[in-house]
Amino acid sequence: MEHTYKIAGLTVNMDTFGFVGSRARPYEVEYTSAPDMTVENKWEKVKQMHPEVTDPFCEYTATAIVFYDKLLDFQGMLLHSSAVIMDGKAYLFTADSGTGKSTHTSLYRRYYGDDRVRILNDDKPALRLEDGEFFAYGTPWSGKTDLNLNLRVPLGGICVLERGEHNEIERLTGRKALKRLLPQTVNPNDNDKMEKLLDLMTALLEKVPVWIMKCNMDPDAARVSYEAMSGIGKGD
Repeated sequence: MEHTYKIAGLTVNMDTFGFVGSRARPYEVEYTSAPDMTVENKWEKVKQMHPEVTDPFCEYTATAIVFYDKLLDFQGMLLHSSAVIMDGKAYLFTADSGTGKSTHTSLYRRYYGDDRVRILNDDKPALRLEDGEFFAYGTPWSGKTDLNLNLRVPLGGICVLERGEHNEIERLTGRKALKRLLPQTVNPNDNDKMEKLLDLMTALLEKVPVWIMKCNMDPDAARVSYEAMSGIGKGD
């Protein structure tokens, strides 16, 4: 049965049978027959390409692909990342799978405490440009965990993570930043959609600081990244 959800500020109609539906319950609103978008559940096509994957994970992949592709029509995009909320802003940590995004955001909770830190989304937060500013949203597509919140939070910064022996962070700008972020979003085959993505990415790089950090798994890594990204490390 199709349900209506409010995801990334948009009304979304979607029919699911697996854990996407259970994760989406906090986003459910009164049903409408005229949503902003309908997410078709093409899980069987994913299953044909990946028969070794369970049906619910095929559904997870299929619905995420459709949602984030259509999100480009609403000045929105996916960034494969773990998003932490700290002092009223969202900070996103992106990297190739297995680098330690979730580990780094978990260090925030250890260092600063759960009363100050929340995880907005642990894998696929949505970003939208609204009234000239970027906001991060939780979504039901949160990877292997159910760590996601139905919230809209101003985007404070993005950090590309690399493993390192010591904790070191610096700004990324221009093409260097674009080169790091493009592989962490959906690159559509449609030319018009690709133009929308590139325009959105250009605006993102103009409005939101991007960083690159070599980090270890010491809780102090959270302090290093937060102080740099928030500006408090400069005595602001």
